Amino acid sequence: MTRLLVSILAAFWAATAALAQSGGPLRIEITEGVIEPLPFAIPAFVPENGGASELSEEITRVIAADLVGTGLFREIPKNAFISPITSFSSPVQYADWKAINSQALITGAVSVTSDNRVIVKFRLFDVFAENQLGEGLQFVGSLNAWRRMAHKVADAVYTRLTGEGAYFDSRVVFVSETGPKNARRKRLAIMDYDGANVQFLTDSSALVLAPRFSPNGDRVLYTSYATGFPEIYVLDVASVGQRKLAQQPGTMTFSPRFSPDGNTVLFSLSQGGNTDLYRQPIGGGQATRLTSSPSIDTAPSYSPDGSQIVFESDRSGNQQIYIIPAGGGEAKRISFGPGRYGTPVWSPRGDLIAFTKQNKGRFHIGVMRTDGSEERLLTASFLDEGPSWSPNGRVIMFTRESQGANGAPALYSVDITGRNLRRVPTQNHASDPAWSPLLR
Repeated sequence: MTRLLVSILAAFWAATAALAQSGGPLRIEITEGVIEPLPFAIPAFVPENGGASELSEEITRVIAADLVGTGLFREIPKNAFISPITSFSSPVQYADWKAINSQALITGAVSVTSDNRVIVKFRLFDVFAENQLGEGLQFVGSLNAWRRMAHKVADAVYTRLTGEGAYFDSRVVFVSETGPKNARRKRLAIMDYDGANVQFLTDSSALVLAPRFSPNGDRVLYTSYATGFPEIYVLDVASVGQRKLAQQPGTMTFSPRFSPDGNTVLFSLSQGGNTDLYRQPIGGGQATRLTSSPSIDTAPSYSPDGSQIVFESDRSGNQQIYIIPAGGGEAKRISFGPGRYGTPVWSPRGDLIAFTKQNKGRFHIGVMRTDGSEERLLTASFLDEGPSWSPNGRVIMFTRESQGANGAPALYSVDITGRNLRRVPTQNHASDPAWSPLLR
């Protein structure tokens, strides 16, 4: 992964908090009510040399798409603009942007150096308050990392206008599927969060399931049927090298997930008709049993601080969600609504647990508090399953499968308020998404 050198332009100064027409600094308050998307203008970033003309347009389009894709922002068409932006240093003609009701204005410039480095800089303005929001930023990276720089600009704008954490500069590992429904060929793939830059990580010679990122995004755990039985593998994202996690003879292992520090693998182990949760050092060694019951305990997920584990179990007669201490111990049931619950995943913010729910012939993606209260169903369809959290804990990506003889899986995302359901573009059928942390 190309690393970006991020530098703050000290020449830009943070504007003081002037009051906008709304009576305060420009900020979107995200609630469960209806939100009118904030109108923003983003003129094409100024190409500062000949090699940047086409690139500046592409970067501008990615930034706008990131913001519009949240459902919180509305881009003002360029044909409505009154005054052009011809230089990064030109003063802003606020009256012209007020006239078209642009509440936020994003300006920027792009240049390409002789050694094929790309420099992207931007500024964000509160139009009605007539001031700059925060400092200007500059990002420098290789030519093939231009999309990352666009995502970083969008992240900065998003965080300044919402107060939420960033998530555009991230990746998703998933299962890419091809072929007819009764003979699907599956392989691991990785892409930018918006579906771009797809790279395949495995071939399709063996069934693969449930990929999961490490806390710093450099490794992926997944389940493979290469030997005919489910076993856990560890894959290095940069080298695409992989190895099998050591396991006990005569057992099957699946549903792996990293601990928050990346040093331990949490998983399900099936032996003698019983399935329990285990943990094991990522480098190998003795596995430690965490649950012991005549039931199927699976789909474990650590809390962000590593102190607790949420998982699904049928110990009460059907699938429900339970929490245990990270070292094992008494399990506490937290799901009590009608239907069956599965695939629980702890939010990176620690406040919510996402889950799959099946009830009355419909599948749902939902969220609840960590004590099981305030359950909210965000989706409903023939088959929705397998939620994965964005790095900032605001968006959930999941698999939706259409019904019928030609039914196929696809990736979707939804905001935790239940708004802004969107399909994530992929070149093939896709399932089992897992969101990375922010890239470094």
